[in-house]
Amino acid sequence: MRHDKLFQKRAAELRRAEGTRQLRIILIVCEGSKTEPNYFKAFPKNQRVYDEIDIQGTGYNTVSLVKKAIQLRNEAWKNRRPYQEVWCVFDRDSFSLESFNEALALAKREKIRCAYSIEAFEIWYLLHFYYCDAALSRTQYSEKLTATLDTEYLKNDTKMYERLKGRTRKAIQNAKKLYAFQCSKAIQDQNPVTTIFKLVERLQN
Repeated sequence: MRHDKLFQKRAAELRRAEGTRQLRIILIVCEGSKTEPNYFKAFPKNQRVYDEIDIQGTGYNTVSLVKKAIQLRNEAWKNRRPYQEVWCVFDRDSFSLESFNEALALAKREKIRCAYSIEAFEIWYLLHFYYCDAALSRTQYSEKLTATLDTEYLKNDTKMYERLKGRTRKAIQNAKKLYAFQCSKAIQDQNPVTTIFKLVERLQN
């Protein structure tokens, strides 16, 4: 009987602790307003890692994007609902090397994590199917994805996660191989490369 009462007391304490536990929220601030948000919004919940994902598709780029992430993080602190982690997702694309490097440096100072792609996010999609270390334009990525998916690739496709989820492990392996090949080079010579695998691994734990 005494054991039962002790168990009930500890269970009640645990319920109270869970009721006041700070929510684990991961903020993902995306450069794109459709492609990246649609992909990450489709991720299944993973309560081992987080309670919620807050995904913001801003339309901002490089430095402006990181500054937006800082603003959102600071507002969350003020509202006593801090984020567990803050990530920025962006491309090098046509933006200057100076702006790209400045964004990475600012993020590092502010302890914000970056998942970037050079030149485009679509390299991450393509790596689900095969290893690719050829520098391609955004148009070429779209053409290759259309041929590989056997349906027209659309940037605002809300089903991309579902189409690709069975190949995620392969994409991570290919992306890591590509990163290992490129990371010793100067950033301006790292084309293509993507660190999206770091964010995906974090969400999957």
